[in-house]
Order: sequence, then C-alpha cells, then structure tokens
Amino acid sequence: MSVPEPAGGEEKQAKEVEDAEKYSFMATVTKAPKKQIQFADDMQEFTKFPTKTGRRSLSRSISQSSTDSYSSAASYTDSSDDEVSPREKQQTNSKGSSNFCVKNIKQAEFGRREIEIAEQDMSALISLRKRAQGEKPLAGAKIVGCTHITAQTAVLIETLCALGAQCRWSACNIYSTQNEVAAALAEAGVAVFAWKGESEDDFWWCIDRCVNVDGWQANMILDDGGDLTHWVYKKYPSVFKKIRGIVEESVTGVHRLYQLSKAGKLCVPAMNVNDSVTKQKFDNLYCCRESILDGLKRTTDVMFGGKQVVVCGYGEVGKGCCAALKALGAIVYVTEIDPICALQACMDGFRVVKLSEVIRQVDVVITCTGNKNVVTREHLDRMKNSCIVCNMGHSNTEIDVTSLRMPELTWERVRSQVDHVIWPDGKRVVLLAEGRLLNLSCSTVPTFVLSITATTQALALIELYNAPEGRYKQDVYLLPKKMDEYVASLHLPSFDAHLTELTDDQAKYLGLNKNGPFKPNYYR
Repeated sequence: MSVPEPAGGEEKQAKEVEDAEKYSFMATVTKAPKKQIQFADDMQEFTKFPTKTGRRSLSRSISQSSTDSYSSAASYTDSSDDEVSPREKQQTNSKGSSNFCVKNIKQAEFGRREIEIAEQDMSALISLRKRAQGEKPLAGAKIVGCTHITAQTAVLIETLCALGAQCRWSACNIYSTQNEVAAALAEAGVAVFAWKGESEDDFWWCIDRCVNVDGWQANMILDDGGDLTHWVYKKYPSVFKKIRGIVEESVTGVHRLYQLSKAGKLCVPAMNVNDSVTKQKFDNLYCCRESILDGLKRTTDVMFGGKQVVVCGYGEVGKGCCAALKALGAIVYVTEIDPICALQACMDGFRVVKLSEVIRQVDVVITCTGNKNVVTREHLDRMKNSCIVCNMGHSNTEIDVTSLRMPELTWERVRSQVDHVIWPDGKRVVLLAEGRLLNLSCSTVPTFVLSITATTQALALIELYNAPEGRYKQDVYLLPKKMDEYVASLHLPSFDAHLTELTDDQAKYLGLNKNGPFKPNYYR
C-alpha cells in the first residue's frame, strides 16, 4: 500500500534538483569527512616501504618524465646516440680537423650561443682579453688544461687563445661537461677531449690525449683537482720537468701540490689559486651559497623548511651552504675538525656536532671538506629512509660510494644524476651525482662569480709564464695581493661601484701605497 505524497511534493522535488544543480560543488564538501577517513588509511600504507614492484614502476615513471626537464648543468643534449662512445666516432669540424673528441660536433652552434650568453656576465674577463690581446702575453704558451667544461670555462679557454696560447683541454669531472659547449670549442679549433658521462677509463684517456701528442709539448698546466698534474708527473716525467708553471684552483689539487713540495718532488713553480682571496671569498662562498639550492632542487624537488641538514665542514664552501639552507628555514648542524671554524659556526648560530650524533635523524647530508671517507658505510647504514646524500667538495672521495656497490644493495636510477640505493629491508638513500660535485654535476653555477675565478686563473698563468727566471722557485705560491685586488677592481663596474681614494696623509698614516696593495700577502 503506497503512502500518498503530501501536497506540493512535485514542487519540492523540483526545488531540490534545482538546488543540487546550483550548489553542486557542495557535494564534494559533504563527502570530505569520508575522504579524510580514507586518507588516514592511505597514510598508513604510504608510510610503509614500497614493494619491489612499486619501486620499479615509480622509477620508470620518474625517469621517463624527467629526462627532458631535468638536464644536468644546463646541457640540453640529444641523447639518441648515447649508446655510442665518442671514442668510436669519426668526427670533423667545418675546417676538416678531427683533433678533438666530443659527444656530437653538430651541437656546436647551440654551444656557441651558450658561450655568448656567458660572456655577457663575464665582462671583466672580456675586458682583460681586450686589454692584453694586442700584447699577446701568452704567445708561445702551450697550455694543457683539466677543468669543468662549461660555457664559463669556455670563455676562459678562448681568452687564453686570444692572448696567444695554444690549448688542449679535458674535463676534471665526468658529469659536469656541457656537450654542446665542448662541441663549440672543438669547432673553434680547440683540441678538447670531453663529454658528459665519461667512464673512469674515458676520463684518463681524455687526459692522456691532451698530453701525449706528437710534435706538441705542454709548457703550462691549468688544473682543477690535481688529476692532470698527477698524470703528467707519473706518466710523463720528462714533460713535467719542462713545465714552466702550474695553476691549481681546488683544495684537493693544492693539497697534492703541497705534498709534492714537502717531499721535494715538485720541480716546477705552482700557483695556489684556491687560497687567493678572489677565489676563497667569492667562488667558494657566494657561488656555493646559490648553487647548493639549485642542485638540490633540480634533483629532488625537496622543500627545506623544517628539514634537518648536516653540513660536514665549515670552510668557505660550508659557510655558503649553511647560509643558504638556514635562510630557507632548514635546521642546520655542522661538523668540523678545526676549532676556529667550529667556533665561527657556533657564532653564526649553528650547532656543531659529530656526524654520528645526528646521522639517524637528519634528512640531508652534505660534505664540503675536501677529505676522504667523511661519510662511511657505517653512517649510510644508520641513515633514515629517503635521506639525501651529496657532496659539494671537489673530490668524489668524501662519500664512501664504493661500499654501496655491494650485492646486498640495489641501485635504481630515477633521474639524471639521482640514484636510490636500496637496503634489503626496503630503506632507500638518495645519492646525488654518485658522490661527485653536486652543483656542476646537477645544475649550473653563477656566471659572474666564475668570471672572478677565471680572471684570477688567467692572470696567474700570465704571471708564471712571463716571470723572469728566479722569481719563482720550485714551490707553491699564493697569488700576489696586488693581482687579487686588480681582479676585484675589474668586476666593480658591473655594480657601478665607486672606490674611495686615500689622501696622501691617510696613506702615510696607514703605511700604504695609495694604489695598493691594501692587504698584506698573508691576508686571506
């Protein structure tokens, strides 16, 4: 028996339909509590370690979608022929020369545009090139170089060539080469042997191709890390003895030079650019302050607010990294061996700890020491799930990556330069650039700061090559302060900066020359 509808039922039903259409968005709101309950259930599942199948599908989807949008060191290189080693290719530039080995010479035009863009923010180096081009202070210099091959270093290499030098170049890092820039240098006639993603064997082969040449013998070395110097010293001692000067810009390479000098085996003068004021105060500090975030963001998309980060080392690189991370709201710890640097970290508001004290709780571990085995397998075993591990020092020895290449651990490449190392229980550690230099392997660095370092390197080469006999003995030297100040002065016009000039009375009072140098040689 049906119950009769009350009067006005049809109008009421029509009104309800009209209201439902008019306020249809309310449906999602009224269902929200159910969604929240379901979300709580999902969260319980989400916190569990993913299954092996889940890991595979995740890594496939991430790597597939990120191939184009996450290119390291701004290298927009076609990877269609990645399987073919450049050593197996026969390539010539437009002039018919094959005295190079790069990924793809056809990318030279794009690389040239990259170099031209870099030149816009390296006005001081270009100014030096124009001032000294007529004098050719490097005429007769045969420079063999081993540095990062990027648009910025290309400007330096072409400046050295414009000043009269002949150059042969390889890369100091297997991941930092911009392939299109290497192609542009090869097209311009520079004998460059480098490509992104070299194997260890390729790395040493490229260095050897630069040194071991019929009818050409290097008389100057520009190094970043000491590998080139070490190779020439060990493999070609007769060439090493005839070198007129070595210019080294990294902590690692300088340490090697001082070791040679202490052992009485350094038979040529060397210039320690790393400890020059214009390198320490600018490249190491300001460059790393900006590029650490760039490298981490491009590779991991991590949000730093509230994250716990430990920075190993509070030298200039560590100071830059800590300042950047603190500014974004990260909780930053510092490890140090030097009580002076440790005290500086404390005064800057950072807690100084031993790595073992915080390794279980931190979200990110960054090494900046130039030492070896700073992060050991024991540390890696104790890290929390999804901890990010990376290196901002030059050498790849700071993180014990070798200990991770064991049968019990699984490696999954999820993005360019991003590996998940997975433990048997499902825990994963995110390793960036396989423990090599993060910023130049995974991102870019500020061009202006590199202009300061490049100008310093160029002046150091000019100084050593043109120095009268006897000025420099077989030892390691710091760049003269007058030269440091000259490099700084070349970059001031970019900021429309105006220096105050001492009066004669003021200069006499301070015991200084009005034109400098304004700091003693020991000032750092």
